[in-house]
Amino acid sequence: MIPFVRDFEFSYGRCDAVSPWIRRVIANNPGPFTFTGTATYIIGSGDPGRAVAVIDPGPLDNKHLAALVQAVEGQTVSHVLVTHTHRDHAPLARPFAGAVGGAPILAACPPIRTIHASGGLDEDDDEAFMPDVILTGGERIHGDGWTIEAMATPGHASNHMAFVLTDENALFSGDHVMGWSTTVVAPPDGDMADYMDSLDAVIARRFTTLWPTHGAPVTDPAPFLDAYRAHRLAREAQVIARLAAGDRTIAEMVPVLYAAVDQRLWPAASLSVWAHLIALVRRGLAIAEPEPTLQAIYRPV
Repeated sequence: MIPFVRDFEFSYGRCDAVSPWIRRVIANNPGPFTFTGTATYIIGSGDPGRAVAVIDPGPLDNKHLAALVQAVEGQTVSHVLVTHTHRDHAPLARPFAGAVGGAPILAACPPIRTIHASGGLDEDDDEAFMPDVILTGGERIHGDGWTIEAMATPGHASNHMAFVLTDENALFSGDHVMGWSTTVVAPPDGDMADYMDSLDAVIARRFTTLWPTHGAPVTDPAPFLDAYRAHRLAREAQVIARLAAGDRTIAEMVPVLYAAVDQRLWPAASLSVWAHLIALVRRGLAIAEPEPTLQAIYRPV
């Protein structure tokens, strides 16, 4: 079982100091995929006149924009960092950057394909988003007493970029790892094989704390990440078992595999099953007719 962390104290629009170098402001956009809402992180000491970086400004929301501007009043925003282009993370980046004097926006290159199978979920892209500086992973960003490293973590999205606060050995994990739930991997942009590789890379870094964009921090990452990984492998085994039992479509599998899950999440669950099946087809463990789509017929090898 994954030791999820779902309870934490917060108030919408309030700027909370959650560590010596981190402050957090949460947007009022709760939902089945955003949990309590989008958490925007401000990196820096908070002292007047000092440079800070801001991670994931969030959705287009005037109240959240005003709260962020107030939170950084008297400081210089040197960088705006975006983990990925989904619309609960990226759209406010440009308005916020403009409101604080034109800070550069840094992120991975937006995906080439902007058409998703998510059917209007919060996992859709902000198609207008374009960073000023494109990150590929490994870049280091320096501020007043802090250093952030860009860490490529594709899988949830092809352009997902996590950020390491080296001063606290902490990872701002975006949607790659969340404390309250497992992550949706939604093809065609999301990729399960990439996700598992990225998860292994995060595990290998032995971070002290994970700060997801939704929900509470993960303060004991090692057992949490091991359980997160084991869950994915178990889900893959369950998909293989459903194929062996005679299920041939994703629509047949989801009610069985996710019987205990809120049915509002079944469309997202279908995407994760699809991502698992794509990976199985690539590895020669399943056959898709005519190709691995959401509506395809699947058979075991």
